[in-house]
Amino acid sequence: MEEDDESDAELLGRLAGGDQQALATLFDRHAAAVTRYAWALAPNRMDVEEIVQDTFLTAWRKSAEVTLPDVSLLPWLLVTCRNLARNLARKAQRHAADALPDDAAGGRGVAAGRDHTTERAREELQWVLAEIDRLEPLDRRICELCLVEGHPYAEAAERLGLTVGALKQRVSRNRARLRRAVTADEN
Repeated sequence: MEEDDESDAELLGRLAGGDQQALATLFDRHAAAVTRYAWALAPNRMDVEEIVQDTFLTAWRKSAEVTLPDVSLLPWLLVTCRNLARNLARKAQRHAADALPDDAAGGRGVAAGRDHTTERAREELQWVLAEIDRLEPLDRRICELCLVEGHPYAEAAERLGLTVGALKQRVSRNRARLRRAVTADEN
């Protein structure tokens, strides 16, 4: 029996056994539909590619747990795709909320423009910078990169030799410290 003749249920069974060729066949069979659906949910090509890749990776990881409601795996893939797109959108919202407003940091233009806007942001946020200066050197650099200069977490983590998770924990902890300092300063 050729792989194209196998049902999704049979391919899913092979996938649960670790058969990479079964994943390739399922990908060839359903990737176009999943990609079209991801385009309806995501704003750019990079996000679409990530969502599609993660959808099939999730199918690989959870193949032993998947119960097909029908003869096709496509409905399960589309629900997974939708959930991953929502997760990505929430992550982007959290990251956008972490960035300084455009009027404070001036966005991320060319390097010379960024230096000027970063300096303006430093002047406007002098009281916060005083608190940042009191932090340990690594935490201070994290705050400068992520909170003042507006670099993405992944970029800052790579520059500092940290995992993104470790950097996020430090950012969260440092924000709490800064919030406490601002609250104490206002009272």
